[in-house]
Amino acid sequence: MLKGEKNLYLLDEPKKIVITTHHKPDGDALGSSLGLYHWLKANKHQVNIILSSDFPTFLDWLPGREDVIIYPGQQEEAQELIDEADILFCLDYSALSRTNILEPVIREAKGQKWMIDHHLDPEDFADLCYWDSSAAATAQLIYTFIVDVVGDKNGITPEIATNLYSGIMTDTGSFRFRSTTSAVHHIIANLIDAGAKNWEIHEQIYNSSTESRLKFLGYCLLNCLEVIPEYNTALFAISKEDLAKFDITTGDTEGLVNYALSIKGVRLAGLFIDRTELIKLSLRSIGDIPCNEICKKHFNGGGHLNASGGSSTDDLLTTVNRFKAILPEYKEILTK
Repeated sequence: MLKGEKNLYLLDEPKKIVITTHHKPDGDALGSSLGLYHWLKANKHQVNIILSSDFPTFLDWLPGREDVIIYPGQQEEAQELIDEADILFCLDYSALSRTNILEPVIREAKGQKWMIDHHLDPEDFADLCYWDSSAAATAQLIYTFIVDVVGDKNGITPEIATNLYSGIMTDTGSFRFRSTTSAVHHIIANLIDAGAKNWEIHEQIYNSSTESRLKFLGYCLLNCLEVIPEYNTALFAISKEDLAKFDITTGDTEGLVNYALSIKGVRLAGLFIDRTELIKLSLRSIGDIPCNEICKKHFNGGGHLNASGGSSTDDLLTTVNRFKAILPEYKEILTK
């Protein structure tokens, strides 16, 4: 769905543009932001990416990463850029609350807000909205925005291709989720043809763990994994002491929930992490088990059918027990 396309004329001449994405960006959030950043710069726009937080170190190599502005550490500069922006791109989030401390700043900004996203239930805040919940990743939508919406058929450079490939690859679990349609594979083929070195991207993202992260994963598998066979469910509960013990940094827990989902017979998996100020949770599922519904109804979150997130202000044990108490409500679908 493209709404507000009449505003596309603004791109006909150089503009001041700020790109934003959600708090604690993942591969799709940063990859789509950097992909769009390179395309806008190539078309003579003055562009900055402003984030509300840091991001995983395994994304530190992405082309253009050195130009990213982290709002908490560069607040004065970032505020000025947002105040002066003609357009603020809102990528990979459908509600301004997902930007954390940037929410009031973006909401009050005078520039037009252009949302490109694939999450459910978009908030009605954007002057231009390019949204498709069936898309595998926002990076997929950035590709079609450049090639189909704007019509720049030859605009995908190796730098853009690398970032967009990374975004699609990480948000599809290396192309194994059911959102990976034939259209996605066609786009991936075009990105490889445009210069994305798929083998190098996989190496950079998946073979860059620290020794402490690997030991942390082993510790979690041995000590923090709980299987609930009567509901075909498994979960990890990670305390703040566990995080401190292994000096865990942003991104080190990425993918942990998928180990729980990989257990034979498990159809719903949860990861609960005590981040001190909040308990953060990630849910993953197989088939029609609605992670997004569970997170929206019970944990102040949402997302996709098979991959969603949320949070709780209760302590870790209370949050985990609340999740367990919800399972009987979904017993039929979990055990069929």
